[in-house]
Amino acid sequence: MSAENKVFIYDTTLRDGAQAEGVTFSPVAKIHVAKMLDTFGVDYIEGGFAASNPKDMAFFKAIKKEKLQHAKIAAFGSTRRANVKVEEDKGTAALLEADTEVCTIFGKSWLLHVTEVLKTTPEENLAMIEDTCRYLKENGKEVVYDAEHFFDGYKDSPDYALQSLEAAVKGGADCLVLCDTNGGCLPHEVFEVTALVRSTFGVAVGIHTHNDSETAVANAMESVRAGAVHVQGVINGFGERCGNCNLVSVVANLNLKTDKTCLADPGQLKNLKSVSQFVNEQANLRDNQRAAFVGESAFAHKAGMHVDGVRKVSHSFEHVPPDAVGNDRRILISELSGASNVMEKLIEMGLDNIDRKSPEVRDILKTMEKQERSGYVYESADASFKMLIKKVLKHHKSFFELEGFRVMVEKRGKNEPCISEATLKLNVNGKRAFTVGEGDGPVDALNMALRHALQEFYPSIKDVHLADYRVSILDPEEATAAKTRVVIESSDGENSWSTVGVSENIIEASWEALVDGVEYKLFLNEEDR
Repeated sequence: MSAENKVFIYDTTLRDGAQAEGVTFSPVAKIHVAKMLDTFGVDYIEGGFAASNPKDMAFFKAIKKEKLQHAKIAAFGSTRRANVKVEEDKGTAALLEADTEVCTIFGKSWLLHVTEVLKTTPEENLAMIEDTCRYLKENGKEVVYDAEHFFDGYKDSPDYALQSLEAAVKGGADCLVLCDTNGGCLPHEVFEVTALVRSTFGVAVGIHTHNDSETAVANAMESVRAGAVHVQGVINGFGERCGNCNLVSVVANLNLKTDKTCLADPGQLKNLKSVSQFVNEQANLRDNQRAAFVGESAFAHKAGMHVDGVRKVSHSFEHVPPDAVGNDRRILISELSGASNVMEKLIEMGLDNIDRKSPEVRDILKTMEKQERSGYVYESADASFKMLIKKVLKHHKSFFELEGFRVMVEKRGKNEPCISEATLKLNVNGKRAFTVGEGDGPVDALNMALRHALQEFYPSIKDVHLADYRVSILDPEEATAAKTRVVIESSDGENSWSTVGVSENIIEASWEALVDGVEYKLFLNEEDR
């Protein structure tokens, strides 16, 4: 891959991403994310707004103690204030204090912002841009100039928007980044304007897009097609308002669908899903199930015809191989399923000796359809479907028998917390087990009691815990007598699996899902031996 095909990735997760509603990175999390991004191979990591808060300044000091392999750390700030000498500007001084190799400053390209927000003259704004770029260059910095609201400014006054870029070039800026700050541009507009800027100035051009029109990634890709060599964005695309350009999608698209390269080591692309998950974890966000490339549903197939096609020729229904981005193919089971879906599950279970036209496959489909009419949904409860297959094929065995359980919820006073307690009687291999469990709620208490009862007989159960618990009301018109569907996700620290239970009684539905989850784990252990 030639150097001319290189696109530089500028990650602003720790600054622009941290402006998302509900997102805050702890100081330790910021260091963890920066180190992970460096290993992944991004070129620039924007650590924060130098003049904004002590936490960002603390990051700049802390990251200098880390030995990064590839990425440059950038401090973010603005041009000097109006009518203030750059040498006396506090924000510029903070940029130098951050002591980073790269300084990124934003300036105004839109006359509306110059006159109505900054309350200064167009001439003074141009001087602010040029002065700040020059001063930072004189202090040995690589200068990235973010032309804020550039596309809106260009639409309003093309000449002035271009003059603002010319001021940055005169000041010595190394890269001109065109910002769709309001996120309202369409891809064809971004392409045309980027191409014009690229042909006008002999300086590297970059792109910074927001997702208010759901076009941030498309806009970034079009800007690269027009000649941009620098893309700014956020891992997973979160950010202020509707978010920023999603670097997960940009990196995957550039590496897999163009002649461009954008990672120090292209082999790192196989870690894309784990990078996405790591950033969400550090930001305390749930993974987006439907995220392109890295979501759990990105390569999930439900319709029988699709599954049959994927089995025969994988790229007939997959735009890239799942493992290219660290993801996996998933076959879903539902009322839309056919024999192909069932066959995929049989193959997963090592039962590939069964023919798709056999009576067993028809029996599995018939049983599944009957269960779904009763409210069961197996596309989100793969482990329960595998238990259903075992039962239909008469491969199932009970690891224990229930003799009875009782669940109690007690509240002793207005200001006292609820207490949940479950008592459970089981017969395990001819031996009776009687246990009591306490938990945060009735289902948690029942789960604790079940685990306590089985640990003596099946030690691996001690590693199993509930990772998620979801309840759906199937017949809302029946009010409190409605049928309830419970989906439980269990984990042993290495693997996760989901199970489903249905009943008019939420505790009974939960018990059914708990039992499927425990039996699935025990069957896995037997298969591993």
